[in-house]
Amino acid sequence: MLRTVIATRYVTPLREGGSLPGLCEADDDGLYVVKFRGAGQGPKALVAEVIAGELARALGLLVPDQVLVELDPAIGAGEPLWEVKELLDRSPGTNLGIDFLPGALAFAPSVGPRPDAVQAAAIAWFDALVTNPDRTARNVNLLAWHGRVYCIDHGAALYAHHRWEDPVAQALRPFPWIAGHVLLPFAAPIPEADARLAPLVTPRLLEEITAAVPDAWLAGDPAFASVAQNRAAYVTYLLARLAEPRRFVEEAERARIAA
Repeated sequence: MLRTVIATRYVTPLREGGSLPGLCEADDDGLYVVKFRGAGQGPKALVAEVIAGELARALGLLVPDQVLVELDPAIGAGEPLWEVKELLDRSPGTNLGIDFLPGALAFAPSVGPRPDAVQAAAIAWFDALVTNPDRTARNVNLLAWHGRVYCIDHGAALYAHHRWEDPVAQALRPFPWIAGHVLLPFAAPIPEADARLAPLVTPRLLEEITAAVPDAWLAGDPAFASVAQNRAAYVTYLLARLAEPRRFVEEAERARIAA
């Protein structure tokens, strides 16, 4: 599902994120915000970006295009900033690139563009499904671009994978962070979004999306005997969250009413 490009030039660090992503040119003449596998969050953040980002796209949400970025560590040979050079040196091989949206601004509820109620409910429902705690007033992770609102930065989602136990049991745990979702005050009822979106998330779709995650990002997790088992855990986890009754929908609707 994801194209592969080759990084040809490191342009500049982007210090808005804690992982020190960087703006890179690639051999397709594109500019990408690159999230590096050698950053402090490690490859699991990239796994979350791919799975959550591509699932959001499949549900009709606006998400910048994602690509796999092949990085030669020699690209950082002349980099004067030691922290950037060190990060590039730790990130050879496959990294993740997100299409750079020139002129995009962080979404501000008081400024807009105000998302319509249906879109706001869809984004809140999606974030509750993938357990994304990073869509708050302090850290909106939404961009306003050409009058539309784009979802970005899903690396904190699916946080159960940082310590896999029983994916089904983990999927049924509460997600209290939905109460701080920045779009809940604008959202239509969450059960309406659920009725529209839940049928779209099929086992086949989840298998196709997880198949886009490079094996190298999944290898080495001590909870699994193989990459295939690790990959399957994400499908199991998300399908378990979608099993009825969907507690995360009730949780999100209570938070919306209280917002």
